[in-house]
Amino acid sequence: MIKKLSIIIPCYNEEDTILQVVDKIKHVPLNLEKEIIIVCDGSSDGTKELLQKHFPLQDKNIKTVFHEKNMGKGKAVKTGIEVATGDYLIVQDADLELNPDDYIALLQPIQSGNATVVFGSRKAKGFKKLYFHSVFANFVVTFLTNFLYGSKLTDQACGYKILPVSLFKSLDLESFGFEFCSELTAKILRTKKYIISEVDVDYFPRTYKQGKKISWKDGFIAIWTLLKYKITK
Repeated sequence: MIKKLSIIIPCYNEEDTILQVVDKIKHVPLNLEKEIIIVCDGSSDGTKELLQKHFPLQDKNIKTVFHEKNMGKGKAVKTGIEVATGDYLIVQDADLELNPDDYIALLQPIQSGNATVVFGSRKAKGFKKLYFHSVFANFVVTFLTNFLYGSKLTDQACGYKILPVSLFKSLDLESFGFEFCSELTAKILRTKKYIISEVDVDYFPRTYKQGKKISWKDGFIAIWTLLKYKITK
């Protein structure tokens, strides 16, 4: 049973959206305590100053942590975990591509006792909104994950991943960048203790002009990460 959910928001140059994301999270009607942890990952666009103004350090429900320089999504998430006090966590991107209202559906399998780890899947609601090359890249990464680790995922790269904080800490994650998702998935599946459940979530992709940061290079790094953790201990 989940009593407290830690919501970790890795944030790099998201001045235009971060306050909207936090507001959306605060208004999701969950029957549990929510802890919001924003990790400002070396932002240079005014995000840091915005966070310092709106979320003072004494706010017990919203914690802010600051990296002096940009270190990547994976490192930001790991920094957030260091100060998390919840028993479960979810990673929330700061760009409004994913909707916090989906927390309710994502948490349902865990709260009903039918799952321990839940990933979001954009296949049903979101893929039709993506460019073909993005869908293809996601297909390759997801197919390789299933082939190597015997899973049946439909969207390995979806940012929404809910799991126990204790499990996350036990995986000893090493990735600093976007390949964090592949390493996390590989190490969960490699334990052979967990079946990852999926729940359909909505998706509102933004363009690179609007600030999207992941690129085709990250796809190759994700593939290498999956292969690396299959052949190493």
